[in-house]
Amino acid sequence: MKIPLTYILRNLVTRRLTTGITVLGVALVVFVFAAVLMMAYGVQRTLILTGSDENVLISRKASNGEISSIIDRETASIILTLPHIARTPEGAPIASSEPVVVINLNKVDGGISNVTVRGVSLQAFALRPQVRLKSGRMFNWGARELVAGSAIERRFAGSKIGDKVRFAGDEWTIVGTVDAGGAGFDSEVWGDSNQLLDAFNRTAYSTITFKLDRPDAYRDFVAAFEREPRLQQFEPKTERRYFEEQSELMAMFIRVLGIFITVIFSAGATIGAMITMYAAVANRTVEVGTLRALGFRRRSVLAAFLTESLLLSGIGGGVGLLFASSLQFFTVSTLNFGSFAELEFSFALSPTIALSSLLFALVMGLLGGFLPSVRAARLNIVNALRSS
Repeated sequence: MKIPLTYILRNLVTRRLTTGITVLGVALVVFVFAAVLMMAYGVQRTLILTGSDENVLISRKASNGEISSIIDRETASIILTLPHIARTPEGAPIASSEPVVVINLNKVDGGISNVTVRGVSLQAFALRPQVRLKSGRMFNWGARELVAGSAIERRFAGSKIGDKVRFAGDEWTIVGTVDAGGAGFDSEVWGDSNQLLDAFNRTAYSTITFKLDRPDAYRDFVAAFEREPRLQQFEPKTERRYFEEQSELMAMFIRVLGIFITVIFSAGATIGAMITMYAAVANRTVEVGTLRALGFRRRSVLAAFLTESLLLSGIGGGVGLLFASSLQFFTVSTLNFGSFAELEFSFALSPTIALSSLLFALVMGLLGGFLPSVRAARLNIVNALRSS
């Protein structure tokens, strides 16, 4: 015979103060747990949105990122003669040979941070149609002009239209703002590739990105690429996969550090739930004795108290997850380990994160309620009734 659920719910309502404190403790831990996972997922999603499966990015093997990759002009010319590269009606490859450098800019809220400056070729905007002009105008090719990503305009001083940015011994004028729909390009500044190479006295690009002539041509291109002996030091990847890999180190660091802190907090919440359930057992000794005298078995009593603990933690988990979901309306920025430059991203919630958070809450309830539930189930009927 099972103990009715209404009995369990009534006891939760009766003990409003202890119930509320326990729910709050679990909610705070779940909030932190979910926020950490949402932050890591937000970084990944931002960088994954940066790339496209229809574009291929070529970099030097073993390079940690674009700023450490080098592709000389001769190699770039060889790459752009390979098959399966999309071309304009005039026959020009839809590709962008790009030097990528990092400069320092002052932040609006104080301090200095690194900003990625990307030199792009003429076809860069056809290659990445998600990058659209938001205000101002596009930079003139052959001029020391730049367009700033929307995140750069918001977060860095001197990056608005008409401002001048000084680096590489010269002044560059910000003439426009571009928006990439939340992708990593929002945290970059773009200018003419040749002007950037000249300013930094460089003769080599960092990466080359081009569009495939058809979506399913990636494997065919890789086969042609690997047959070319002069390209053995370089590696092709889909643009999406490249930027996804760039996010892994940062996301892993956030997860490991955040979960470590969360586990410490969860120990406190679990102990709080345990204390609450032990107090419930002590205050309801006569009730337990009565239930046993009415014929309810030990496992029914154990299940009732364990269900009560799981309900407490489940409610707390739901409350914590609800508050964590509101973080999706906020954007933050941090230093991306892949590029060593500022990256703006939003917290992002996924079904996996929501499920993991609720399961984490239930595990806290299970750990906190198991021993008190066993104690309640083992109470002697006679001694429990005499305690009245």
